[in-house]
Amino acid sequence: MNSVPPPSHLPGELLDGRYHLGEVVGRGGHGVVYRARDEQGQRDVAIKFLHPEFATDPEFNVRMLREAQVAAKLHGTAAIEIFALRSDKTGALFIVMELLSGHDLAHYLGMWEDQGQFFPLADVPSIFEPIVTTLAAAHEQGIAHRDLKPGNIYVENVDGRTKVRLLDFGLAKVMSASPLTRSGMVAGSPTYIAPEVWKGDPTKLDHRIDVYSLGALMFRVIAGQPPFSGSLIELMQASLTAARPSLHAIRKELPVEVDAWVQKALAINKDQRYQNVRDMWRDLLPLLPIK
Repeated sequence: MNSVPPPSHLPGELLDGRYHLGEVVGRGGHGVVYRARDEQGQRDVAIKFLHPEFATDPEFNVRMLREAQVAAKLHGTAAIEIFALRSDKTGALFIVMELLSGHDLAHYLGMWEDQGQFFPLADVPSIFEPIVTTLAAAHEQGIAHRDLKPGNIYVENVDGRTKVRLLDFGLAKVMSASPLTRSGMVAGSPTYIAPEVWKGDPTKLDHRIDVYSLGALMFRVIAGQPPFSGSLIELMQASLTAARPSLHAIRKELPVEVDAWVQKALAINKDQRYQNVRDMWRDLLPLLPIK
């Protein structure tokens, strides 16, 4: 069992002369997120730090910088809003961003599946429409998210309306910038990784890796299971060689035509795949029997 890294900051600490740290509200493999109070802005915010073992790693610091830069370019979309990138007295970078209430999509999927039920098709458009719009805006600016998964989609209820946020552009691939991963390395969440990513050459990747990942994520939400499962090696082999699964066979209320959509959304050859997320979403919507 992996031990949880000790926090490098404590509640009550004042950062940059304005941010009073509160409790820890989230942890990931590389970072920790605190609730905080921005005394100058008079608002509650979230503050994200790298774990101490990553705080001095140049690559992870570049990722934080890129995450802040990408968020600025996507202001006004469903990308999480980042207010500032600062450093503490040790020089460690931290991101100040909007504080969210609610849960990630993984939580809601688990909630339905624990009851032996599928995620409601009627809720699919409200989840994915803002994600598609945000990714389309990113792709138009030469940015690929590269880590689409249920844990990176946050869902809130605001005044009776669903509000969705796309999180964590830390792995984002900016087409005009130097790759953050070296040749031979694979970045992303294995269940949703596009076939070309497994081949390990980051210079040959483009926005179509997100098209595949979003298609796999849509499949996961609708089917209650990912397109492929198994060990890391089995996932890689399936992504690169396996026949694409039937969505109609899993949810009989879907028309048989949905399987043609799966074939194109999850095509092994990126040139045979949907070339953009808008077209993929446009073709899926009429296949969802939503009243």
